[in-house]
Amino acid sequence: MDRTWEEERAGNGSEEAAWRAAGWEPLAPGVARRRLPGWDATAGVVHGPAAVLVVDAGSSLREGAGLRTAAERVLGRRVTHLALTHPHFDHVLGAAAFTGARIYGAVRMDLMLGGERGRAALREDAVSHGVDREAAEEAVGLLPRPGHLISGDLAVSLGGWREAVLANVGPAHSGHDLAVLVPGRAGAPNVVFCGDLVEESGEPQAGPDAVPGQWPAALDRVLDLGGEDALYVPGHGAVVGAAFVRAQRARLASRFGVS
Repeated sequence: MDRTWEEERAGNGSEEAAWRAAGWEPLAPGVARRRLPGWDATAGVVHGPAAVLVVDAGSSLREGAGLRTAAERVLGRRVTHLALTHPHFDHVLGAAAFTGARIYGAVRMDLMLGGERGRAALREDAVSHGVDREAAEEAVGLLPRPGHLISGDLAVSLGGWREAVLANVGPAHSGHDLAVLVPGRAGAPNVVFCGDLVEESGEPQAGPDAVPGQWPAALDRVLDLGGEDALYVPGHGAVVGAAFVRAQRARLASRFGVS
């Protein structure tokens, strides 16, 4: 039987301890994230009474399998949903490890990940950053296309009281940027997984697929999603607040000459 919010919150202390023991950082009841080695990329997990959503899949099949195993070990049930915040190697190459999960991405991300040119660019980008070529080729060869494409906002039910809102906020950092809002309840904060729209451990990176002129507007949308008191989870680095996101938005607007 599904647990109520009150039952879930009452058991949150033991769940937090389990997440920490497994190398994750608890953020709110039913929400945690993990900072991955190498590029300090973030992966997240959100669970409700009936389903488990992972946000981003890591930079290799091994990393993706480790994320899935760790989440399922803590929760005692399988990952059912995977949301990909953008199609860069350190966030998507572990996706094939999530067999059976529903995979979500921004609209047209399936064409980029499924096309020969997009896959070749993804593989070479991974190798240029130090991923073993054989591992990169295997991950790209098995990479699934997102089967659930988001053009606006989509509320995904995870059972009972829990949902996650997947919002297509790009293009900005990439051609296909997705933010994931986990609404808070009864004093728990909203949590927003921002992908690389926000970076804390370094300046945001604008590669060849970035659309700099739209990046500040994408961050405005992210702030609208979460609100002033939300926890904003960057693609790389420590969790930040709204003031950090606004400051990064101002720097990006100045850097790229947009309002």
